[in-house]
Amino acid sequence: MSCTAPASGEAAIVPSLIPQPAAMRAGAGSFTIDADTTVLANSDIAQRVAAHFNRLLTAANRPALEYSQDDIAGIHFDLRPEASLPPEGYRLTVQPGTEGIFVTASDEAGLFYGAVTLWQLLTQGEDGRVVLPAMHIDDTPRFSWRGLMLDSARHFQSVDEIKRLLDAMALHKLNVFHWHLTDDQGWRIEIRKYPKLTEVGGCRIPAGDAGIDPATGKPAPYCGYYTQDDIRDVVAYAAARHITIVPEIDVPGHATAAIAAYPQLGTEGKQIPVTAYRGIHSNLFNVEEGTFRFLDDVFAEVAQLFPGDYIHIGGDEALKDQWQASKPVQAKIRALGLADETALQSWFVHRLEAILHAHGKRLLGWDEILEGGLSPDATVMSWRGIEGGIEAAKQGHDVVMSPVSSLYFDYLQTDSPNEFPGRPAPRLLPMRKVYDFEPVPDELDESQRRHILGLQANMWTTDNRLFAGVEHNTFPRLLAVAETGWTPREKKDYASFLQRLPAWIKRYQALGIGYARTPFETILDARPDNREGHARIALANPLGYTIRYTLDGSTPTSASTPYGGPLSLKLPAKLRAAAFSAGEALDPVGDFDVTAAGLLTRTDEQLQQCAANGPVLRMDDDGPFDPEGKRRRALFNVAIMAPCWRWEDAPLDGIAGIEVRAGRLPYIFNQGAEEDAARKYLPAKNAHGELDVRAGSCAGETVASAPLPARPDADGFVTVHAPLRRKFDAADSLCIRFSGDFRPQMWALDRITLSPSP
Repeated sequence: MSCTAPASGEAAIVPSLIPQPAAMRAGAGSFTIDADTTVLANSDIAQRVAAHFNRLLTAANRPALEYSQDDIAGIHFDLRPEASLPPEGYRLTVQPGTEGIFVTASDEAGLFYGAVTLWQLLTQGEDGRVVLPAMHIDDTPRFSWRGLMLDSARHFQSVDEIKRLLDAMALHKLNVFHWHLTDDQGWRIEIRKYPKLTEVGGCRIPAGDAGIDPATGKPAPYCGYYTQDDIRDVVAYAAARHITIVPEIDVPGHATAAIAAYPQLGTEGKQIPVTAYRGIHSNLFNVEEGTFRFLDDVFAEVAQLFPGDYIHIGGDEALKDQWQASKPVQAKIRALGLADETALQSWFVHRLEAILHAHGKRLLGWDEILEGGLSPDATVMSWRGIEGGIEAAKQGHDVVMSPVSSLYFDYLQTDSPNEFPGRPAPRLLPMRKVYDFEPVPDELDESQRRHILGLQANMWTTDNRLFAGVEHNTFPRLLAVAETGWTPREKKDYASFLQRLPAWIKRYQALGIGYARTPFETILDARPDNREGHARIALANPLGYTIRYTLDGSTPTSASTPYGGPLSLKLPAKLRAAAFSAGEALDPVGDFDVTAAGLLTRTDEQLQQCAANGPVLRMDDDGPFDPEGKRRRALFNVAIMAPCWRWEDAPLDGIAGIEVRAGRLPYIFNQGAEEDAARKYLPAKNAHGELDVRAGSCAGETVASAPLPARPDADGFVTVHAPLRRKFDAADSLCIRFSGDFRPQMWALDRITLSPSP
């Protein structure tokens, strides 16, 4: 135990807790935790929580604390059902002097979350000795559903990676893991009655170079699935952290992998491959009785593996083309007396409800399942906005809010060039937008608001082959979700959140969580200045922390010059900068060497894309061949409907030519016939197309052009040179495109350099 007063001048920490507790008040005095502090537990359950608390300390490189049986000062974990604390709630009291710390709850989950709060307090110090201020916390979560969805169908994660994610969720006090296990691109869960679901449906041939083994020239499948033993292991691991797993088996759309395994489940009755294409596919389950027997068998096994109340059935993005073209399906619509294919999908969902009820489960689906009506105990996950959630709550259905505009973590969080793959346009999803999302719409009355169970962030992995990308896109934004899910609405404050956020950087680092550094870095934009031989330098931090910089090569400190606006610097210039909070740098110092030559080069991340014609993606290259899925590859920002890159106000005065470095990607977008017709491309004049550069806009005059080769060089890139057709005496905007139909492969700009006249 610790009976000593803090050393002279040793101040108590200022608590930096996320999520912010429901109620916290400070007391007088402090209590010191050091290597002599002991842990006491009043029951076997409390002992289990105390053991996990000690494991959390050692995982964060803090010393484990000894257990004691004596009723002495120390850390007390007390499970007291008679205390009548709310479910998942707890009370934490730090008594001054030699009294000790008391964590009390009426259920194990509450005691666990109290231990997590104490762990956060103890990991604010630099070592094993922490001075805590006297305080009293009464805490309980705002919402019962605090969730994260992970897509394991598009890209597969190992069991160990799933467990790492569950560990992190528990520290964020999240309690629902929605596991997306089936889709067009893969079936990831073993169903013993139907082994082909994983033998066939669990593998696909990646598009482009990634799908061909260069040593043999043969297809190289991408495979992965979880055995039922894996599932049981993960479910038990989650339960020990008070996380319920909700599995998703997607029907009637997103069914390509299942139909590839068992073609009789589809409407066309033909063998199809598991797709490597992204987007919405037209393959739907048919509506024959054999298909419902199959689904009954599948859900029977799924229900045995997952003890939670819910099974998610998807129900989204079901294109009706195949149902419209199928004579048996049309006959079924007539026989049932239904109006159309939308009504048939509603009938399909009702059949699934009956199947799930028979297996003791409740149905959960994306908001499309509202169309046609639902049984009273069906729950809606509102993703296309909050409107579906509002309608569901008004109809008396429970709702989980999960709108794409605020909680889809495959959208990039900053405009830094160091972001991992994802969707950078038409919108970013910065921390502020995640934090500001309010799950309970004001237009609901009190009785309807009770149907809002909570919120859930969704981590789709279409663009993320690597688990490092999952972590980067998830953390630290998940902290904003955690605070909204736990903290009372009136207690939330974004400015306070930003003050508390830096403490989590050290926790992430200690735990080895691959959080995104991009929100904490310094981004530099350099452009030619009006003064000859100078550059205009602008600095920014995505979260708005104070930037401090030096120009003499020294390392910035909290006493260095704060950035207050654009700088005009004589070239060449060396600038070092970092964002600071509470006197500490939030990220390693950024070193920027600004030269006259450097102002004439832009990467694709520094250019604008033609987002008005469709989505922009930050895409992985498909090479080099990587059967283990461990390498990071080159990344390209691409507008997929009309690929172009725009350099606004390019410094063209005195420029004689243009050099473009480009890579090539497989075109793997399945957008449907209507969007397919909306693709825009330039007709090619040569066999393999041309580099096409225009001034002013993409409809302007062609000022540079050069033929493209049949294929890139061995490194996956090609460098193309083109002289400017006329001289410029001022800056102008450039539009860079590649002509020719960009299917099945497309050129993508990596870098453009302006070449001065000799």
